[in-house]
Amino acid sequence: QVQLVESGGGLVQAGGSLRLSCAASGRTFSSYRRGWFRQAPGKEREFVAAITWSGGTTRYAESVKGRFTISRDNAKNTVYLQINSAKPEDTAVYYCAVSSYVGSDYSADKNWDYWGQGTQVTVSS
Repeated sequence: QVQLVESGGGLVQAGGSLRLSCAASGRTFSSYRRGWFRQAPGKEREFVAAITWSGGTTRYAESVKGRFTISRDNAKNTVYLQINSAKPEDTAVYYCAVSSYVGSDYSADKNWDYWGQGTQVTVSS
């Protein structure tokens, strides 16, 4: 049974930092794309960041570029999201995901196969 478990969420002040982790179990995802999405109250879930299996290519939503960094440790079957210079508009439930999709439409929900249960990130102003 595949399971993705996020951790590291919490409350942070604007301008602060937070590191999210997502550990996978049930199978090895070293050859899969890993990613993060988020959903703010009253809004649809949106793409945040993605990383290829090798870690050689990363993609970010424009709203987080330069502030967020996605990375992965295949030996630990874990992906990370470093949040720096947090803003109140970053407040959301953050979900990690895994994808076998190799196309360019990586920001679409439908192209991701497995999802975590989410972790809350709240940025206070």
